[in-house]
Amino acid sequence: MFKLRRYFSITSLAGVAIVVAVLFFFNRDLAFKALIEHQTRTNVALTQVFANTLWPRYAPFITGARDVPRDRLAEHPEIESLRGDVVRQMKGLNVVKVKIYDLDGLTVFSTDAKQIGEDKSKNAGFRAAKAGSTASEITFRERFDAFEETVVDRNLISSYVPIQRGETAAVEGVLEVYSDVSELVTNLETTQWEIVAAVLGSLSLLYFFLFLIVRRADNIIRAQSEEERLANRQELRHQAFHDSLTGLPNRAKFTEELNEAIARAHGTGNLFAVLFVDLDQFKYINDSLGHFVGDLLLQAVAGRLRNLLRETYTVARLGGDEFVMLVSDVSRINHAARLAARIHQAIAREPYNIDGRRLSVTPSIGISMYPADGDDAVELIKNADAAMYYAKEMGRNNYQFYTQDMNARAFAMLSTEHSLRQALERGEFVLHYQPQVDLATGRVVGAEALLRWQRPDMGLVSPAQFISIAEETGLIVPIGDWVVREACKQSRGWLNAGLSAVPVSVNVSALQFRQPEFPEKVAAALREIDLPPESLELEITESVIMHGADTTMATMHQLKAMGLKLSIDDFGTGYSSLSYLKQFPIDRLKLDQSFVRGLPSDPDDLAISTAVIGMAKTLRLKVMAEGVETEAQLQFLRQHGCDEAQGRFFSGPLLADDLVRFAARSDVVQLKGRRARAK
Repeated sequence: MFKLRRYFSITSLAGVAIVVAVLFFFNRDLAFKALIEHQTRTNVALTQVFANTLWPRYAPFITGARDVPRDRLAEHPEIESLRGDVVRQMKGLNVVKVKIYDLDGLTVFSTDAKQIGEDKSKNAGFRAAKAGSTASEITFRERFDAFEETVVDRNLISSYVPIQRGETAAVEGVLEVYSDVSELVTNLETTQWEIVAAVLGSLSLLYFFLFLIVRRADNIIRAQSEEERLANRQELRHQAFHDSLTGLPNRAKFTEELNEAIARAHGTGNLFAVLFVDLDQFKYINDSLGHFVGDLLLQAVAGRLRNLLRETYTVARLGGDEFVMLVSDVSRINHAARLAARIHQAIAREPYNIDGRRLSVTPSIGISMYPADGDDAVELIKNADAAMYYAKEMGRNNYQFYTQDMNARAFAMLSTEHSLRQALERGEFVLHYQPQVDLATGRVVGAEALLRWQRPDMGLVSPAQFISIAEETGLIVPIGDWVVREACKQSRGWLNAGLSAVPVSVNVSALQFRQPEFPEKVAAALREIDLPPESLELEITESVIMHGADTTMATMHQLKAMGLKLSIDDFGTGYSSLSYLKQFPIDRLKLDQSFVRGLPSDPDDLAISTAVIGMAKTLRLKVMAEGVETEAQLQFLRQHGCDEAQGRFFSGPLLADDLVRFAARSDVVQLKGRRARAK
């Protein structure tokens, strides 16, 4: 407990001591400065009298003393005469010693004969007086040789004063005057202690008055402390068991309530369900719009869940975009299914108004049942989590019940994620390159870089088996950065080997493209590898360019300004707005293989392919067809004005050296359409 009286006493007494000490030293400093200034003025006046009376007589001797041997200077006849005149002039004053210096710093005269002949040329006070200023200081001497006797324990002020016959006259010598101010110092110190005593007394009275007030306040605080401790304890417990962002129970509180539900159900035999909810693609919202918007969205989702569920149900936030619900007294499994459907509808039924934006979000929901899917809290949450991941595998935006084989899939996903992280560190990724052919000339005009994973335990792994996990975990960003740099290195290597420029195209993931630093990373790769920008092409899907179109356009213009080529991959599978499409700085449309596969027999594929090629020509864009596998497809595309193509009709993905040999051929496809195979 905070002890106010003790704190006040200690700080007040310390404050009083500090105030008194500061006052003491400040007052002492002011007093001694005033004393020095007063005595300095007196010594200046004495010097002026000396300059007007004695100096004219002794000036020739003093200014010419430099010619007298120093060991005989004290015996000079003028010294005794000067001493007598000085003593008479200073008689009755508080002056105890006088010295006279010539302008070279030679001590020509001193009332203490032992000091005659000393060199004071380097003394700061002498040098100041020689320059026309007066310099004074106060010192304490235990023994001091005065005019007629030796004095002890005295406070002295010494002043170096220039000797001038008028205010504007030149300095002819320096007079040092020692004044005894011991009595004045004693009086100052006595007065100072009287002031300190008066201040200390006043502060003591103030302290006792304030102490009475503080003691009363302390009693009031003590009376309220027990109530405050109880309130603080409750607040701390609430903070320990609730999420600070949404106010929902946290993992610890949910686990506690889940354990209680298990204990109740064990005695009654009742069923209950655990629902695990994860927001789909929430990471993209955080990355593109910022964590502030993401936090507001989480609060809005939590509000909908809180309003939907009765007080008998528990809804908690585990962290990130993960929520979990405990639904007690579930008589049948379809009861849990109906509730999952209601939760899905509550979250996804209408957009959220967040910071001036309308955002839509969908949930993936996993359901585990007690006791069929686990008999403790950890197992029930884990299995509901596994079911949620299965819902994501099934295309997101749905709910799934837990089944036994889900754990194996969940473990496999975690294992793949861990292996992906190691693959980056161990350099297990490789690039293959699929040739891109000009349909007018039959020449290779580019290559698409395709990622492969050379797993030590599984061999060459297709991206279809790991890209979705990389995107879900965010590993797609460092992997994508590696692909860009590696493709640039290979293109530079081909140029260094004297090959004709073969532009390399790289697929850019949505998450990678939305990183604010992505353009600078690409620029840095080009700069460090010394690759001409026209040797690199970036492929972006329709869904990427239509998500936050304004931001996407700014990024694309930034990339285009570097000299890069940009293309829209898998064109026709997304929802491009033609009004936006004509504004984007793109060079090429890539007709998705799903529309090429049925050519030329499928009327729908024929109509779509013809329309895309015609639209691209109107917009002055090149068209590349993906997935060309037959000569009939090739002939159709060539006849309808498609510019370029890639697919297994020409070649599958090749290693870099194989691509060089493939591209070195005079042509890849003859103009009449005969297939030229490359093994």
